[in-house]
Amino acid sequence: MSAEKISGAAASSSTAPSSKTAARIEAARAEGRAAFVGYLPAGYPDKESSIAAALELVRNGADVIEIGIPYSDPVMDGPVIQQATTEVLARGFRIDEVFEIVQAVTDATEAAVLVMTYYNLIDRMGAEEFARRLAEAGGAGAITPDLIPDEAEDWIAATEAHGLDRVFLSAPTSSPERVAEIVQASRGFVYAVSLMGVTGARSEVSHAAERVVRAAHDAGAERVCVGLGVSTRAHVEEIGRYADGVIVGTALVAALRDGGPEEVGRLAGELSGRPA
Repeated sequence: MSAEKISGAAASSSTAPSSKTAARIEAARAEGRAAFVGYLPAGYPDKESSIAAALELVRNGADVIEIGIPYSDPVMDGPVIQQATTEVLARGFRIDEVFEIVQAVTDATEAAVLVMTYYNLIDRMGAEEFARRLAEAGGAGAITPDLIPDEAEDWIAATEAHGLDRVFLSAPTSSPERVAEIVQASRGFVYAVSLMGVTGARSEVSHAAERVVRAAHDAGAERVCVGLGVSTRAHVEEIGRYADGVIVGTALVAALRDGGPEEVGRLAGELSGRPA
């Protein structure tokens, strides 16, 4: 890896928030755009390729990288991501690989690197141990799609102790009271689920997305990013008019499957409008 870090978007200023993720989103806001958040599964199709793909994302405009931890029962993931993570698990994936991948990406870039994981994997290791190792690897924090604030006491304490972001999900079905709890518990941004169901590229953005973002903003969220179903530059532009960040997953995983890291870079440049 080069000693010179890949910057992607503009570096954050000295007055940026202490949250690594918030700093990257605020840097994008200062440029008059929504942040581009890209998701890739850890270790797919192998560890080195997943690192190379993440670096291609940053070179081509990604501000924040999500590294998904493969899990045997991914209830929120659609078929493309499920197939990818199934292949990773079949080759003998180790949780240690996640921290190695995060370390490699953070050493080489200025992007904020989050992990996305079902909470059982954190709980199995222990919230304190997981948070410590993630922080030592340079990670910005974690997105926990199946964890609700009411049950997150251990995780909140661990992330506070290690200065990590914690991203909770707000859905179209979330009540105003639940949204307020999610906003209060989140650090970095709130993940606005644009539709009910599993991940996957779709032809159009759910009409519920803007409503979910507005509800989170009204509850006090400073940064709200939209995910699920985003697959085209038109989607990115549409969501960017009302959200603080746009999350792309399935389309990037399919690009990695079909064309390797180079295709990930090409698609990222197209989606971000900022190719290398």
